[in-house]
Amino acid sequence: MANGPKIRVMIVDDSAVVRQVIRENLEREPDIQVIGAAADPLFALDRMRTNWPDVITLDVEMPRMDGITFLRKIMAEHPTPVVICSSLAEKGAETTMEALAAGAVAIITKPKMGVKQFLQDASNDLVTAVRSAARSNVRNIHPSCTLAAPSPKLTADAMLAARAAASTAMSKTTESIIAIGTSTGGTQALEAVLTMLPGVCPGIVVVQHMPEKFTALFAERLNSLCQLEVREAQNNDRVIPGRALIAPGGRHMLLRRSGAQYIVEVADGPLVNRHKPSVDVLFRSVAQVAGKNALGIIMTGMGDDGARGLLEMHQAGAQTVAEDESTCVVFGMPKEAIKLGGVDKIVPLDLIAREIIAYG
Repeated sequence: MANGPKIRVMIVDDSAVVRQVIRENLEREPDIQVIGAAADPLFALDRMRTNWPDVITLDVEMPRMDGITFLRKIMAEHPTPVVICSSLAEKGAETTMEALAAGAVAIITKPKMGVKQFLQDASNDLVTAVRSAARSNVRNIHPSCTLAAPSPKLTADAMLAARAAASTAMSKTTESIIAIGTSTGGTQALEAVLTMLPGVCPGIVVVQHMPEKFTALFAERLNSLCQLEVREAQNNDRVIPGRALIAPGGRHMLLRRSGAQYIVEVADGPLVNRHKPSVDVLFRSVAQVAGKNALGIIMTGMGDDGARGLLEMHQAGAQTVAEDESTCVVFGMPKEAIKLGGVDKIVPLDLIAREIIAYG
């Protein structure tokens, strides 16, 4: 990965240990250059005025200026990809959700204790996040994800065997389902879509790549903004009109049928496409259970999770939509779905809600 210009990174964290470990991890990569490290945003701004970075790694709780204020200032004056390095503590998670809403493109979660060892262990995640951020188009962020873990790339077979879709007769007896998959940039994109929907529309199931502890807060935030009921999914939750269920971080979510009703199964399992939850797992289950009675939507995100699942939905007779490159923060997942031939329509972000309303 040494070809072309290096990704220039500024590290902003009040912990000297964290700054040192992040620097060491990043500087081992031939395509990444750390151009500076600062203990707080004001020091960082002084250094960045003469050498602006391609990516910023940012803590959220710092002296003199907090990370959220700094992030909003950056996104307003000089939009730059930002990777948040935040504590897993509840307060830290809430603050990090604010950061995603303000325009951060990825999250690295760190514990309060043993941070040095954790960051060394999570070196590949950190590098992946920085590279992903460098390829993102922050002009398309609407002021939210996460990382591909360094592991074997399993397919949806690891959670759910491929089989025929629901029969036409069965599909006609049940309500419609909307299935949405997204990753980098998806927190802002989902907010833009779901806040435009009326209080009554088909039941919605969503996979947004996001770590544990963040999906519940993300769902709470959306619920406060939307006419729909939005909540983090729990096992056996019903999928009903006017409700959107967000797959919990660290768990897969599958659509199931209980009699004439749709429910979700929330299950542990291996990473699929290096993600948990995985969009492919959700989309395959929707193809099998709902068949023609579903609309699949793939939006901004890095990698190809969801591309094969959307193709399976398409082959089962579902309608399928991909977000247009012009509005994606990262045109990875939609691009791969389009390449596989599983997409019926390509539309910009501001028209996706219209597709859902028209389908319902």
